[in-house]
Amino acid sequence: MRMRKVLIGVVSAAAAVVVVIVGAVGVDFGASIYAEYRLSRAVRDAAVLGSDPFVAILGFPFIPQAMRDHYDELEIKANTVDHAMVGKATLEATMHSIGLTNSSWLIRPNAKLPVGKLESRIIIDSVHLGRYMGITDLMVEAPPEETNDATGGTTESGISGSRGLVFTGTPKSAHFDKRVSVSVDLSIAGADKTTLVFTPTRILTGPDTANQKVPDDKRAAVLSAFSKRLPDQKLPFGVAPTSQGARGSDVIIEGITEGVTITLEGFKQS
Repeated sequence: MRMRKVLIGVVSAAAAVVVVIVGAVGVDFGASIYAEYRLSRAVRDAAVLGSDPFVAILGFPFIPQAMRDHYDELEIKANTVDHAMVGKATLEATMHSIGLTNSSWLIRPNAKLPVGKLESRIIIDSVHLGRYMGITDLMVEAPPEETNDATGGTTESGISGSRGLVFTGTPKSAHFDKRVSVSVDLSIAGADKTTLVFTPTRILTGPDTANQKVPDDKRAAVLSAFSKRLPDQKLPFGVAPTSQGARGSDVIIEGITEGVTITLEGFKQS
């Protein structure tokens, strides 16, 4: 009988501990959800977005981060934002080591945030890029060697290198009505480093391409259809581009910088 009472006592104590832990985790999770909601609304108001962006404050537990006025990492992502030239684009920012001393754990629209490392991106899907280029069935893929080797040639965020991307589509402006695959290099130009340049280099045939040969008298026109300049691509928070490439069927311009202070209104550049 005594042993049974002891066991019941141990089980009850363990259950109480579990209840306390679950409750603490629930409180922590609820606080983080509320902080993310408030930050999402703050970004929407400050950057004049049409809808609330996705926001994630990363790292567990959350409450100790808030108490020491420092978030380890947070992400902001806004889809289908009205954007220069292509019509719609996705804006994305990843921040590391965010100071809240001059702000609050509930970040307000006018807050000034010191950031240890900032990654900033414009993501343009192949549908909107294709419309801009006049190739309505455009598909974009990473360079073949990177598609076959996930560990090579990409940035930490999974963006491919800028040379040898595979663009596939029907170049009707070249009066060519069959889908072709073209190797395209990406680069950044302009005094303000906001023009994305597409430079086609050769027709591609073989596996994992449209495998469509182009007659010699059509080759120059077909390549020219994949040549384009896309100006006014300003990254969130005005970060200068450091790389360009593909992820999935999206073209991405990325900039990475360190030791900056930002305001939320800078998420969407005019």
